[in-house]
Amino acid sequence: MDICIQEISDYKKVPMELLLLADPSESVIRDYLNRGSCYIAKYKEKIVGVYVLIYTRPLTMELVNIAVDEYYQNNGIAKKMIKDAIDRCKKEKIKVLEVGTGNSSIKQLQLYQRCGFRITGIDKDFFKIHYEEEIYENKIQCIDMIRLSLHL
Repeated sequence: MDICIQEISDYKKVPMELLLLADPSESVIRDYLNRGSCYIAKYKEKIVGVYVLIYTRPLTMELVNIAVDEYYQNNGIAKKMIKDAIDRCKKEKIKVLEVGTGNSSIKQLQLYQRCGFRITGIDKDFFKIHYEEEIYENKIQCIDMIRLSLHL
């Protein structure tokens, strides 16, 4: 699948419906969009994926949202976007790329580890504290954020 990934600077054109697949809070998404850079993945001129990177500390960035259109999932697009994020971070001389995902996000945990990320911590009760509504995935309540890091 030939995917083109590019930065999108006009946040009025951000594919919010895709970002909401990975994060159910539009207010949280808007917050990190204001602090980061958004990239879209296109296939035949259709936006099929999106991710957002933010600076968190010196020489450290976080992949705060990555989502693929449900129709196009399981085609390696997320892996290509993660590789693109890693390459962009390396060009910027970033030393650590971090990502966080829910304790119930089984496929995401698998993907990040396959891409070289290692589990570095758990933010207990993260989703209870920061989200108004309960989140369920894979018949598991999403309560804790699993933190992963990749040293570049």
